[in-house]
Amino acid sequence: MSTTTSDDDTRLPDRVGVVFRKTTGHYTVHANGRTVDCSLSSLIRKQLIYPIADPTSLRHRVMEVREIEHVDPVAIGDRVRYTDAGDGRGVIIEVLSRTSRLSRPAAAPGQHAFEQVIVANADLVIPVFAVADPTPKWGLLDRYLVSAESSRLPALIVITKMDMAWKNKGLESDLEAYRLAGYPIQKVCANTGEGIDELKETLQGRTSVLVGKSGVGKTSLLNAIQPGLGLRVKEVSKGGQGKGRHTTTHLEMFRLDFGGTIVDTPGIREFGLWEVSGEELAYLFPEMAGFVGRCKFGLSCRHDREPGCAIRQAVMAGEISPHRYKSYMNLRSEL
Repeated sequence: MSTTTSDDDTRLPDRVGVVFRKTTGHYTVHANGRTVDCSLSSLIRKQLIYPIADPTSLRHRVMEVREIEHVDPVAIGDRVRYTDAGDGRGVIIEVLSRTSRLSRPAAAPGQHAFEQVIVANADLVIPVFAVADPTPKWGLLDRYLVSAESSRLPALIVITKMDMAWKNKGLESDLEAYRLAGYPIQKVCANTGEGIDELKETLQGRTSVLVGKSGVGKTSLLNAIQPGLGLRVKEVSKGGQGKGRHTTTHLEMFRLDFGGTIVDTPGIREFGLWEVSGEELAYLFPEMAGFVGRCKFGLSCRHDREPGCAIRQAVMAGEISPHRYKSYMNLRSEL
């Protein structure tokens, strides 16, 4: 499937839109004030392979057809071209070029992994963790951040339930590792309103993706940002439950009254890394990237037990958090 088009996207302005909602096989597209219920053309799941040569020397003919290796070739946030089928319905025939994509591997038992694009054309990834109840799992945060880095997306760490900060005396010490790595952090509380206005300013004009497990207070946070929003997101989340840990069947993007859009990612119990190799992993930890190649054994260093490892020396010198280094080693063992 080609995901590129000519720069002239105005030739059919009434037939280009953005995917705001998706369930299995159905997509809601917003286009010029219209809402169009779309299905997917069968051709969009196939990739047409053309000959590589001087266009004057070969006829423009398809040499091969390959199945696209995706769980779903259309993602929330995609700009798509569709044909009008009448009665408010359409058929998606093309996915336009993406500025970004947040992906993870998805596979059925016994099959190799396919790419699952969670959200396309996002501007910001927001991992959400509660200060307590549940206790933060910083290893999961590191996984989210590496995924954002691999997608070249900026990340903002949001800590909720700050009225329970007394339950987590080590919070500031734990967060210092992320400040050292250069990540912005916002602390908020839906009950007291702490940090809500600042977060709204960050969200304004952007397409933001929330990631985080249930129980961290996302529903209350969304209601504080925009009354009723959390409840609407929660209803979407219920629709995607019980479908297995490797697929998200219901997703929706919501408009914010003050400008921008937001996507929650319900039903994702595991967050694997897509197309991240062990050799490049250190580059995806910003505080480690500058030390890559400075080891005694250069780029072949695994930063484990090798003598003269610059990253291990930086850990000993306090320039890299021991916790973040441990997360790096844990992720490296999976790749």
